[in-house]
Amino acid sequence: MNTIYNTPQGKQKIIALYDGQLSRLNAPYQDIYIDTSFGKTHLIETGNHGGPPLLVFHGGNATTAYNLLACRFLLDKFHIYAVDTIGHPGKSAETTLSPNNYDYGKWGGEVISGLGFQKMRCFGGSFGAGILAKTMCVAPEKIEKAVLHVPSGIKNAPAINLISMAFPMMLYWVTHKQKWLIKTILPMAVSQDNIDSDAFETAKCSIDNAKIKAGMPSNVVPRDMRKCLAPTLVLAGEKDCMFPAKRVIPQAEKIITNCTAYLLQGRGHMHRLTETEEQMILQFLM
Repeated sequence: MNTIYNTPQGKQKIIALYDGQLSRLNAPYQDIYIDTSFGKTHLIETGNHGGPPLLVFHGGNATTAYNLLACRFLLDKFHIYAVDTIGHPGKSAETTLSPNNYDYGKWGGEVISGLGFQKMRCFGGSFGAGILAKTMCVAPEKIEKAVLHVPSGIKNAPAINLISMAFPMMLYWVTHKQKWLIKTILPMAVSQDNIDSDAFETAKCSIDNAKIKAGMPSNVVPRDMRKCLAPTLVLAGEKDCMFPAKRVIPQAEKIITNCTAYLLQGRGHMHRLTETEEQMILQFLM
């Protein structure tokens, strides 16, 4: 069997970090498993069970446990279903899907159906926003509202933009020195202040113990995206090296039928949302 982990011990380390981060959420949660045609899929159900259901997709090579810590502001208002991306670190099947077709979108649609909903509000960041964008293309009728935060899959930057991350990554693999891992992450964070301990530990654990997926979800076909009429909020970082606002926002406004765009001024791919921005997201999704 192909595995996304380097060793069985490496998988155990990732799951241990995952469970440790969940324990710090300070909110009740339960595990859910649903079957999809791509494999068994794991979700964390948490938040306000009296609130509107919200499906949350996490970033690439990260986990839904880390993402929940970063998105605590969603928990009070929404009944959260936070999904482990199939083929990425976590507790879903290790089936690797292509980021260059609509398989992730088909999977996303199956997750919504598997949870027993006809349609759902959805929130996705980075790689997870790309999955959500592809779900909007192949299952538009299943999306009630969508938030795409620093999204892949709308208008990605050329791959050459990431060259500054490749050399320090190779040096980290050779030396295992922390300084090279920080230099690998820094182009996404812009400032070291944006690399908090959870982000660093999650990235380190994945890089050390899993087979990192460099390919991000490819850009959606405009005519497919236009089929989705759901209200959609797109937040893009001005200094995002992978999905810069100057590329993402004009394209989003062009291809998303019901689009509200927001510029994250001065922010890179990794950043903290302001309280005002969090409230904006909450109000949009309610």
